[in-house]
Amino acid sequence: MLAKKILLSLFFLLPACLSAQSGFSVKGVVGDTASSIKLLNTSVSVLRAKDSVLCKFTRASREGAFSISGLPKGKLILLVTYPGYADYVEHFILDSTKREIDFGNINMILKSTLLQDVIIKGKAVAIKIKGDTTEYNAGSFEIQPNSKVEDLLKQLPGIQVDQSGKITAQGQTVQKVLVDGEEFFGDDPTLVTKNVRADMVDKVQLYDKKSDQATFTGIDDGERTKTINLKLKEDKKNGFFGKSDVGGGNDQFYEGQAMFNAFKGKKKFAVYGTISNTGKTGLGWNDNTKYGAASNVEFTDDGGIMIMGGGGDELDSFDGRYNGEGIPSAKNAGAHYDSKWNNDKQSVNANYKIGSLGVEGSKDVLSQKNLSDGVILGNSSQLFDNFVTRQKLDVTYQVKFDTTSTLRVSVDGTAKRNETRTNYASFNRNGDEMMLNDENRRVTNNGDSKVFNASALWTMKFRKKGRTLSLNLNGSINQNDSKGFLASRIRYYKNGDSTGVRDIDQYKTGDADNESFRGNLTYTEPLAKNFSVVLNYGFSGNSNQSDRRSFNLSTDGRYDQLDTAYSNNYTFNQYSNQGGMIFNYRKGQKTTVNFGSRVSAVNFNQKDEYRGSRFKRSFTNWMPEASLQHRFSQQRSYRVSYRGNTNQPGISQIQPLRENTDPLNVTEGNPDLKPSFTNRFDMNYNSYKVLTERSIWISGSYGFTMDPIVNNSVIDSSGNSIYRSFNLKDKNSTNMYLSAYFDRKLKKLGVNAGLNFYVSGNTSYNYINSALNKTNSYSYSGGISLSKYKEKKYQFNVSFNPNYNISESSLQKNLNNNGMGYFSRGEFMVYLPWKLQLSSDGNYEYREKTESFNSDFRRFIWNASLDKTFTKKDQLRLSLKGYDLLNQNKGFDRYASGTSLTETNYTNIRRYFMLSLIWDFNKMGGAPKQ
Repeated sequence: MLAKKILLSLFFLLPACLSAQSGFSVKGVVGDTASSIKLLNTSVSVLRAKDSVLCKFTRASREGAFSISGLPKGKLILLVTYPGYADYVEHFILDSTKREIDFGNINMILKSTLLQDVIIKGKAVAIKIKGDTTEYNAGSFEIQPNSKVEDLLKQLPGIQVDQSGKITAQGQTVQKVLVDGEEFFGDDPTLVTKNVRADMVDKVQLYDKKSDQATFTGIDDGERTKTINLKLKEDKKNGFFGKSDVGGGNDQFYEGQAMFNAFKGKKKFAVYGTISNTGKTGLGWNDNTKYGAASNVEFTDDGGIMIMGGGGDELDSFDGRYNGEGIPSAKNAGAHYDSKWNNDKQSVNANYKIGSLGVEGSKDVLSQKNLSDGVILGNSSQLFDNFVTRQKLDVTYQVKFDTTSTLRVSVDGTAKRNETRTNYASFNRNGDEMMLNDENRRVTNNGDSKVFNASALWTMKFRKKGRTLSLNLNGSINQNDSKGFLASRIRYYKNGDSTGVRDIDQYKTGDADNESFRGNLTYTEPLAKNFSVVLNYGFSGNSNQSDRRSFNLSTDGRYDQLDTAYSNNYTFNQYSNQGGMIFNYRKGQKTTVNFGSRVSAVNFNQKDEYRGSRFKRSFTNWMPEASLQHRFSQQRSYRVSYRGNTNQPGISQIQPLRENTDPLNVTEGNPDLKPSFTNRFDMNYNSYKVLTERSIWISGSYGFTMDPIVNNSVIDSSGNSIYRSFNLKDKNSTNMYLSAYFDRKLKKLGVNAGLNFYVSGNTSYNYINSALNKTNSYSYSGGISLSKYKEKKYQFNVSFNPNYNISESSLQKNLNNNGMGYFSRGEFMVYLPWKLQLSSDGNYEYREKTESFNSDFRRFIWNASLDKTFTKKDQLRLSLKGYDLLNQNKGFDRYASGTSLTETNYTNIRRYFMLSLIWDFNKMGGAPKQ
């Protein structure tokens, strides 16, 4: 019996690859014939050809000899690798007629001496999966002289780069691009991808960056940031490179850029400057939440509420984002420095940015509000002139005291000024075309904000493996000051006759300050060999003050009459305590399970200093979570997870700060609001076969919210709207998505082919004049993409993406917005004689007419350029570019949601031509000094 048990155990422990073995074997000797040496400890692997699964592995002896026995019969692959040498790959077959293969002397060739006329069996593996990281070998992809990282990324399977430089990988937006593991200008990945030379890159690593806490403890907390890390070649870490670009066009369009980078071993220094009115804004303005650009209410991680600024009304100025509306004018500059020393025990990373962005334009909006007993038709025109300036400095210092303890300290400060000028003219009619009201309104505002943030993370590992302690401290100070004017005249009508006029002429000031502190202590303890627990305790405190005043015009022409109805002075203090317990189970390197919960007790106290009223609230938040990740192999894995969280109503929903920026739309608070609870389930699956270059990524999510907080709109016969929030007791709002992506290299054609599918949907509710409305919105899309690159001859890529959208409202079933759509994109570049390059790209968009919109929409944007390079290394380039050659880039959008329909036309950048001179300079090389 004992012998039988042993035999059964051995049977189940054998890898699947050996299930068909029958004494087959291979052998050989690995060496470098050029230098007459044998390569000891060379890695020798045998893989199954059909799916690249590893069958056997060994290392060569001191004499370079290797022998592998016990192999299965069938089609196999021999992979031989050695640091600094080109990989050796050879396909072979073992069967009854060939039970053993002697590869004889396998000649390895140094990468540095590998010439184009050398013929070897196999090639360098383009992609490898290392744990959670997909690593692309940059040398396996063809690039042109002076190409940038962006050009390299466009060739990598599973990665897409759009016209603006936004990177999408495995269906998710890449938020960080690192250089040798360090941030390079922090929050703007395009400064790396559009300026760093592609020929400097050795490896491109794509992975989901874990939080600092999870990286340290090794226990997954579910937080992920899609990240690309560029590993530079060793001989490209010493020297300098850069680029200058100046261009001018018709209709006063212009753009210019200069960037200089100096690398010396582990030190990097860079400066840049840009100027443009063609839509290249340069800076990463999307990080406005980091410096408090908006005065809104948001939730903290522990479920509490934090007020940034003070109220969410007309004193919220232009946030510094350019979304394609209007004509932008941007000027930006910055500097970067990072270094490591003391055997990499200490490092510093610093960035400074200064810039401005102005946007001028106009916008016309047609709207339709569908009521249960009629409609309200709106027409609004805007003229806007917005301007923002910003400068920001951030520094991060890290020190490793020893192998067990580290400290990282980060500080950043931002100063920003906004200027906003907007004129509105609008009118509203009923379904019988009878006038309800018209309005002329002007809002001006100047705002200043200053923000300072500081954080420290201390980590320590104990002797017992898996036992750790970490402390994370964060503090911030946010100051916002605003001054502006509101002038509004509304005329009301009934049966076509004027019934009255309402005038507002006010000077407004705002002073909002926020100070916050957060601390979190985390302890991990291994309970068994594969079982651990994470315990954490956190405390946070927020102190907010918001003093907003409105002054009416007095008879002597001064704004000195305080309007108490629209003035307020609030203090708001909040404190929370949070505790959590998360269990972690690991089975080898393949399976990881996490489960547990966090709970927080939150208390806040708000006082109206003008009226002496006080509002207090205390609540408890539960945040359960669970996840399972299983890795079948390094190239195939899946992950499923669940998270639940309590959603507290915002302070603006409970007790809003009164404002009159839009007198036709007023918000009321509901102090009886209760929290809602959201359950969310996520999954993803990925599979990649290295040798066949086939990849599959699938991800999906489903969530539902119980007791959702929904909006009730009460609209009277004059077109005035009052908004109030309620809990919906017997309905759940839901949302979901499912995306899939398949990519494969068609080797016979030399074409990369990709297929994608995406579906998303949600069910939401709202009240209109106390009538419950249910909205179902779904979107289905799919597509195919093809691309090919022929070195120094041509390259192209095309994609075709049809879609179908569903948007239905229960109150207006006959006014659905169901319809087909289509989007396709293509681009090509051809290399011509005399160092000429012709390139062109086009985007076609189509939306068919629906029950809601009685006309379809078509737009084709076609761009083209002709380039000529000069000098022996093609460092100088003259470019003639034509943008929107067919002049079809009209500013247009339309949107249907629930019972509201809008159609917008706006000023934007149309056809222009530009002549540019670009100079790429480079002096890189030599081993870096240590």
